[in-house]
Amino acid sequence: MQSLRFLPAADTAVVVELGDTVDEAVSSRVLALDEAIRRDPPAGVLESVPTLRSLLVLYDPLRTGHDELVAALAPLAAGAPCAPAAADAGEEWIVPVVYGGEDGPDLEQVAAAAGMSATAAVAAHTGTVHRVAMLGHLPGLPYCTGLPTVLHTGRRPQPRTRVAAGSVAVAGGLTCIYPVAAPGGWQILGRTPALLFDPAASPPAVLAPGDRLRFVAVDAAEAAGLEGRPPRRGG
Repeated sequence: MQSLRFLPAADTAVVVELGDTVDEAVSSRVLALDEAIRRDPPAGVLESVPTLRSLLVLYDPLRTGHDELVAALAPLAAGAPCAPAAADAGEEWIVPVVYGGEDGPDLEQVAAAAGMSATAAVAAHTGTVHRVAMLGHLPGLPYCTGLPTVLHTGRRPQPRTRVAAGSVAVAGGLTCIYPVAAPGGWQILGRTPALLFDPAASPPAVLAPGDRLRFVAVDAAEAAGLEGRPPRRGG
């Protein structure tokens, strides 16, 4: 049974911890609780923000308090399912990726550590559905569950001072996509030409927690024709 804890965050928020591990089951509980709150928010709730294993719930202290909100959240949290979300939950996006080479400098190393060829590693990464667990670290950066166990890997011993925008990288059991150029220590498998974050758009982030991603391998010529466009919807 997964743990369940309610922690105060300053005077206007509650952190609901729904597990001690970073995996798809705990993430599904977080997203289920987030959806339940959005569907029928308890009195005083202003916003909820999912993370990998917890949910931050912000509230108006003039309308409710910590104890009252915990009492309202407890049955919702207890009922959050300990199972992966339904296959049709969230939006589905097809994300093109150029794997390996200059775009994916760590692909060969990750594949070798898994005892497979680079081609097999790409097939493993593209052969499953990844689910956005949360956005964070950088604007619009998705942390995704669903990485095949064979590709689980540690971070680089020495982070890079600059990771190109669109880089698709893995660490632990997660995949992320860098929406903008930034320092980073994850293992880079490839790069997508898709635009994931536009500060002038509403909303600025294309992806949202609960969305499903299907990565598709493309070559450099195909990627050039897709540069700067949003990913296409699946389904």
